Amino acid sequence: MTTEFYRMKRMPPYVIAEVNAMRHAARQAGRDIIDLGMGNPDLPPPQHVIDKLCEVASKPDAHGYSQSKGIPGLRRAQANYYGRRFGVDLDPESEVVVTMGSKEGLASLATAISAPGDVILAPNPAYPIHTMGFILAGATIRSVPTTPDEHYWASLEAAMNYTVPRPTVLIVNFPSNPTAETVGIEFYERLVAWAKENKVWVISDLAYSELYFDGKPTRSILEVPGAKDVAVEFTSLSKTFSMAGWRIGFAVGNKEMIAALTRVKSYLDYGAFTPVQAAACAALNGPEDIVIRNRELYQKRRDVMVESFGRAGWEIPPPPASMFAWVPLPPGFEEVGSLEFAKRLLTEAEVAVAPGVGFGEKGEGFVRIAMVENEQRLRQAARNVKRFLGSAQSAAA
Repeated sequence: MTTEFYRMKRMPPYVIAEVNAMRHAARQAGRDIIDLGMGNPDLPPPQHVIDKLCEVASKPDAHGYSQSKGIPGLRRAQANYYGRRFGVDLDPESEVVVTMGSKEGLASLATAISAPGDVILAPNPAYPIHTMGFILAGATIRSVPTTPDEHYWASLEAAMNYTVPRPTVLIVNFPSNPTAETVGIEFYERLVAWAKENKVWVISDLAYSELYFDGKPTRSILEVPGAKDVAVEFTSLSKTFSMAGWRIGFAVGNKEMIAALTRVKSYLDYGAFTPVQAAACAALNGPEDIVIRNRELYQKRRDVMVESFGRAGWEIPPPPASMFAWVPLPPGFEEVGSLEFAKRLLTEAEVAVAPGVGFGEKGEGFVRIAMVENEQRLRQAARNVKRFLGSAQSAAA
């Protein structure tokens, strides 16, 4: 009997788990770790959403199986959101499916539309599910850059010209996790034209649609006329409404891909708990003040982090969106590597960050810092970092 299961052999070590295990052990030992590693919102959902959950959960008939594709009211609510926010018309029946978080949706879509041997174009560095969903489905990944400059387009052309078999799917993620980079509508216009010309499906991950800063709203690929011919897009309530643990996300767009995802999901799950879906309706249909407040709060955290870490001797490029900063290793630590640096920062400064190499080989030399602690804790983290950098410099002198 073998224990070398096929898909387990295709999964690389999850290096971020090393830092997570160290953080857990340190906290178990009573150490005050400031956790800026995982993108886990520290804010509560809106009260009216919690109230709706409790109201529906109290009904005797609300506890059976739900609908795998999502209850009709929630699919309509998501379609209405896209209409208000992006001016995009969606058919709730054929162009919207509810997922149990965008992560599950991405993995299920990978299973639905790819076969062993297919080649998938994915950014590097990338959020792990963007590659692992397809790897687990048996496909092969060809990396393209994350930064959407002319080198990006040259990489796409090279991939189409020199890859056998030709790639069938391209994944994009803006605002990017982990790099926080953003794009304008011109990028998506060019991308849709490229995808049609090359007969490639496009999967857009727009999980951070509402966490944009400096008054510059994010754009959707579906705003481009004809985008639904080639693209689907994932969004999530996790960050927008601080509902990460509720596991509610959506895929919208191309009817063929939505139908394939819906069919696979019908075999895998019965959908999210009905009261959770009803509460998600309340979130999407309710007042948007919580969304605005969250956006303003994250922008304040960003500004505090950039200012305080900069004074501590570690320059942080201000992210234009998302809840993350993508930060080069401090001077003097370039040769250490992101994983070892993250371990030392946790051990010696009691600050947890995510090593960039955990998002792909092109992430080496960077760490991802999540803005999931309040301003006071961010300033405390900066003070800890300042002591750590000072002691490291003294030791090197």
